[in-house]
Amino acid sequence: MKIGVISDTHLAGGDETLKTALAAPFHDVDWIVHAGDLVDLAVLDLFKPKTVRAVHGNCDSGRIRDLLPSRLILDVGGFRLAVVHDAGYPVRVPTGRDHPGGPVDCLVFGHTHRPVNRVTDGILYFNPGSAAHNRCSPTATVGILEIGAGIRGEIIELRKKR
Repeated sequence: MKIGVISDTHLAGGDETLKTALAAPFHDVDWIVHAGDLVDLAVLDLFKPKTVRAVHGNCDSGRIRDLLPSRLILDVGGFRLAVVHDAGYPVRVPTGRDHPGGPVDCLVFGHTHRPVNRVTDGILYFNPGSAAHNRCSPTATVGILEIGAGIRGEIIELRKKR
């Protein structure tokens, strides 16, 4: 199974430039996970007809917070993934075994705008970085999680800030 992972889009609506940039890296994913800071729910429409799972972030409105959870636990291919926006990385990040919701094999998070693809103590810590192109994100990135006999993450650069 392949999962496209995106976070920190910070868009005030749908964005055809981002949709075009995501066409290649997300063309064969089974579904999409958004790790928060959508800012507008229309961002999720960019991924149709794919199945999307999303959490809210700190920049999301009260309406989005009412509609999306602060964390998800996903059971995929025999592995347990937690999705949150702010994991407190790298200082307060809960270990996969201590994560609210129980033990996990992979912790997907956003918030920092910095990509992370690191296994520690058998747990994959995965932050796709930010798909936004702004002062906090010198490079726009997304991620792919491949789940089979194990979980493997890949960070994909969309475009460089000029």
